[in-house]
Amino acid sequence: VLKQSADGIRFDFRQGLTEDGGGDSQRFTVTAGASRGGFHGVFGVELLRQKPLWAYDREIQDSTKDSPTNTTARRAYLRFDEYDDYLDPGAATCAGLSSQNGGTTYYANRPRYGYFCGSDEAIGYGTILSDRKGLNSYASMGYTLSDRTELFLDLQYSHSDLKLFSDVQSWLYQDENGSEDGLFFNADTGMVEGWQRQFSPEEMGGLSKGFTRNRSDSFTITPGVKGTFGDADQWGYEVAFNHAEYRSKVRFPQIIAEAANTFFLGPKLGVDPDSGYAIFAAGANAARLYKPLTPAEYDLISQDAVYNPRSRTDNLSATITNRALFELPAGPVGFAAVVEAGNQSYNLKPDPLALKPYYYGLVDSDGKGDRDHWGVGYEVRAPLLNNLEFSTAGRYDHYEFAGNGFGKFTYNAGLEYRPISTVLLRAAYGTGFRAPDLHYVFSGPGNTHPSGTDYYRCRTEEPDEDIGDCSFSDEGIVAHRNGNRDLQPETSKSFNGGVVWQPTRNFSLSLDYFRVELTDQVRDMSLDTILRDEADCRLGRTQSGTAVDRNSPTCKDAIARVERQATGPLAGQLIGVFTNPINIAQETTSGLDVAARLRVPTDRFGEFNVSLAYTYVDDHTFQQYPGDPTIDKLAFDSGYYIPRDKGTASVSWALNKLTTTLQGQYLGKLPNYDEDAYISDSWMFNASAQYDLTDHVRLSMTVNNLFDEGPVKDPTYSAYPYYDISWFDSVGRSYYFQLTYKFGGAGL
Repeated sequence: VLKQSADGIRFDFRQGLTEDGGGDSQRFTVTAGASRGGFHGVFGVELLRQKPLWAYDREIQDSTKDSPTNTTARRAYLRFDEYDDYLDPGAATCAGLSSQNGGTTYYANRPRYGYFCGSDEAIGYGTILSDRKGLNSYASMGYTLSDRTELFLDLQYSHSDLKLFSDVQSWLYQDENGSEDGLFFNADTGMVEGWQRQFSPEEMGGLSKGFTRNRSDSFTITPGVKGTFGDADQWGYEVAFNHAEYRSKVRFPQIIAEAANTFFLGPKLGVDPDSGYAIFAAGANAARLYKPLTPAEYDLISQDAVYNPRSRTDNLSATITNRALFELPAGPVGFAAVVEAGNQSYNLKPDPLALKPYYYGLVDSDGKGDRDHWGVGYEVRAPLLNNLEFSTAGRYDHYEFAGNGFGKFTYNAGLEYRPISTVLLRAAYGTGFRAPDLHYVFSGPGNTHPSGTDYYRCRTEEPDEDIGDCSFSDEGIVAHRNGNRDLQPETSKSFNGGVVWQPTRNFSLSLDYFRVELTDQVRDMSLDTILRDEADCRLGRTQSGTAVDRNSPTCKDAIARVERQATGPLAGQLIGVFTNPINIAQETTSGLDVAARLRVPTDRFGEFNVSLAYTYVDDHTFQQYPGDPTIDKLAFDSGYYIPRDKGTASVSWALNKLTTTLQGQYLGKLPNYDEDAYISDSWMFNASAQYDLTDHVRLSMTVNNLFDEGPVKDPTYSAYPYYDISWFDSVGRSYYFQLTYKFGGAGL
């Protein structure tokens, strides 16, 4: 994209595959250039094809038996009473369902609850890598009007067809108000009951009907003019307008709540005066619950929800530069300035039916809005002495949206000092400012229906059980979310300073200290963190025993956000959690960055290059609300899963037409799932090689995860897929083969 011209046409084709199967990919790229008279341009097109990788393709997560703590089957067909005790379907009933979920459904038992019809393997219906087809293209063109003026036009267009599979659909009785305790009065048994159902791939008519499909288009156009003026063309300028749009159509399958209620339970017969639950004559043996659906019947109770999100950005900017604004004794002072103004907007455009309790388990939020922005800035670089250089930059930004307006001046300043030719000392201080994302502000109220762990009941009612084995570890709850129009912009302060030693051109070593302070950082609240905080605050201590102040602002907030049943036989049962984006009071991190590079050229054995980079975080603290205690985010019981240190190392060797590289990525230890210890650190290695057959033909090969390392084992990780997907995956060893051919022009 940065090139203004290219000779010849270059073709690249890459084939990717995984050693354990699934997730194959192809990528084809063409780049070319053209010039004639005052015109010049560079053009490129890339085609992508990624096949899906399913969870059931990996042994580490294809069954509930992979759980290190709770290996109970998934509840595919479940009937329970108002006290959460399972109503035994009988072995014969489950035998009649044995063909479902790929022939894996059986008569299962959950300790302390009872029997149900379940499947171990039904947990594996999800994609690790999504199915994707994509096209990316760009064009960068210019036309020279004179030796001082050039017109330019940059274009980018992308198209993507993405398909992902989160899980099979499910159903539990949901009333017209969207209540999801799942209970009703069965007139044929005289009991308050709950029926729960997951729909197997056989009932759906194949997994292809369960994909979430996202068909999106995005394009960017940037016309402008640039050039020089003044004596000796010492001034440069650029004026450009940028317009970018994103358009998408998202379709995802949903169960129609009322249609499913009627299909399984029959017509509603009124309300039971004693229990207050809706009355249905659902049958004494729940035959409808335990009968597999045909694909035609499944179609009667399901449909796709359709969203059409849009976003747009318009921005006009003008810059001016001068590399020698004036002279100092040590050299010229460079200067640059910018002024810009623009507008951003987005519109989620959800399915109107998703904004009310029409679909099972979904009452989504709408969201649309826009904001205006303008800013001015400058940059100066000045040699104060022959071995001392000063740089500074500053800008003022102003935003207006949702009836609010705010602006701030931010700046940075730095020094570079060379006491001797082989040593560089450097330091910089800066401030930052960022407006909250539009959807954090304008999102409307909505509900989703995930599962969550009731840590409070686990720790009070079953304190001797591991969290994963606790009866309340996989509760269906309602997550209420809303935007926050009172969000404040994020601000920051940062400092870094260090030294670079380069005794020869083939060796360098650097050591830098950094410290960053974030204030009013915008964060979408974590449901799991709220539930952990609620338990800690009610009990006055964390899982590992650290004392917690029940009267802290975070404790008061967490307890208020958790919704529990107030009365009746289910008093105390977890119902839901209220979340929204908030401004975090303060977050601070500091540490060291170390980097080294060594180049060893030889006459007979080619050239060797070694590079190392390592980051050590000395301190990472967090305060959610003013008045809260400061939390150490690196502690295992902090609620955060981040390493203290990370690093990379690589060794490459080049000889004639052959180049090879071995790269390692180091990840420090992380807290375990139970937050009472750490899991071990880890290394991941990748290798690559390329060989030039001719000046215009190159073969390349890359092996990712060279030693086929899986996620670090955590014996407490009870949540599917039984490892932390923020840091690990189960793709395994992958191979990529690439052929590059250049037609015409100079060599590669």
